[in-house]
Amino acid sequence: MRRLFTGLAVALAMLAPPAAAQDARGPLRIEITDGVIEPLAFAVAPFLARDEGAQGLAGDIGEVIAADLEGTGLFREIPADAQVARVTAFDAPVLWADWAAVGAQALVTGTVATEGDRVTVQFRLFDVVSQQPLGDGLQFAGTRDGWRRMAHKVADAAYSRITGEDPYFDSRVAFVEEAGPKDARRMRLAVMDYDGANLTYLTGSESIVLAPRFSPDGSTLIYTSFDSGVPRVTLIDVATLTGRPLGGAGGTMSFAPRFAPDGSRVVYSAEVNGNTDLYALDLRGGTPARLTDDSSIETAPSFSPDGSRIVFESDRSGTPQLYVMPSTVGEATRISFGEGRYGTPVWSPKGDYVAFTKQNAGRFHIGVMRIDGSEERLLTGAFLDEGPTWAPNGRVVMFTRATPGAAGAPALYSVDITGRNLQRAPTPEAASDPAWGPLLP
Repeated sequence: MRRLFTGLAVALAMLAPPAAAQDARGPLRIEITDGVIEPLAFAVAPFLARDEGAQGLAGDIGEVIAADLEGTGLFREIPADAQVARVTAFDAPVLWADWAAVGAQALVTGTVATEGDRVTVQFRLFDVVSQQPLGDGLQFAGTRDGWRRMAHKVADAAYSRITGEDPYFDSRVAFVEEAGPKDARRMRLAVMDYDGANLTYLTGSESIVLAPRFSPDGSTLIYTSFDSGVPRVTLIDVATLTGRPLGGAGGTMSFAPRFAPDGSRVVYSAEVNGNTDLYALDLRGGTPARLTDDSSIETAPSFSPDGSRIVFESDRSGTPQLYVMPSTVGEATRISFGEGRYGTPVWSPKGDYVAFTKQNAGRFHIGVMRIDGSEERLLTGAFLDEGPTWAPNGRVVMFTRATPGAAGAPALYSVDITGRNLQRAPTPEAASDPAWGPLLP
């Protein structure tokens, strides 16, 4: 049975830079909440291979680092063929004038060494403008098949030091792959690196699967399965591919599940006697607890980062709107008041926003708002945009965009919280229902 995780053991070691440059950050800074920015020009000097076994890896690692940074829309790469300076040794003095001459504001240098199946990557980040290192150098070590993770970690470190935001490149996305004609789609669960690499399938395509969601540690997925002929919440171990349906909630249909932040509970919707409410189940044992008791439809629950509250979708006001309530039992407060219908809310990992789907005037949008409903901002608009999911750092949203017509198909897209940098995520087939997982350990 295939295993998803390659078991990268990451070692962090400080590489002493010049003493006078310790902790210097210089003037480089990107505030990614700004609506319009000029991308920061950066260069990744070709990484040095310390031995013959590292020759190919050095170039591959540099390419992934550059792709990660440029893919944010916050950085502009100065490619190797435009670089004047050549780094010949990891500890060699930086030729500041040569890097400034090609317009570089930030510089990444590094080395790659191999010993059997082990790979060690060292890197440094420099502020060319102030002519100082941005923090200390770092070292990552792992197995050869985990080289992409090491590249993502280098890019994460550079991104965080320049933006001040948490990293997100070293993460995975679960989704539903869809193949075949529109009226007879075959679906299966899949997991890939955030950039589309290392695709792995978790289920076959014998039945419908929907709405995968990662556990907080990324080891488990919860999703809606139609294996039994009706929707049922199901757990699957990402590494072993062993799964099990969850206990019923007093009815035959359960769907739209999501984990609590500590992984001990799941919350989901269940239809009981023709009515759809929210239920919570302690995975350590016990029976489902009913959280809502209303004649309306309550669905798409999502926990706050501290687990104390839930945001969800309900049509109790006559149209689908967003509500917030305690994560046990309590009064719900409506937070959406704009024109149109709101659904599929998901709380940001930072706790500052709720992302949602909005339908209005014949178009679908992905939007964000503050927890009290203020500062609503629509990030996208299309024939069908739906189902947002947050990157681990809470600053990028991925979602499903579907095209119309008989040949129409869904695909995964991402956008940052300012509405900038709309990008299609690479998948081999049509894809829907993305779920961005946590940073990998």
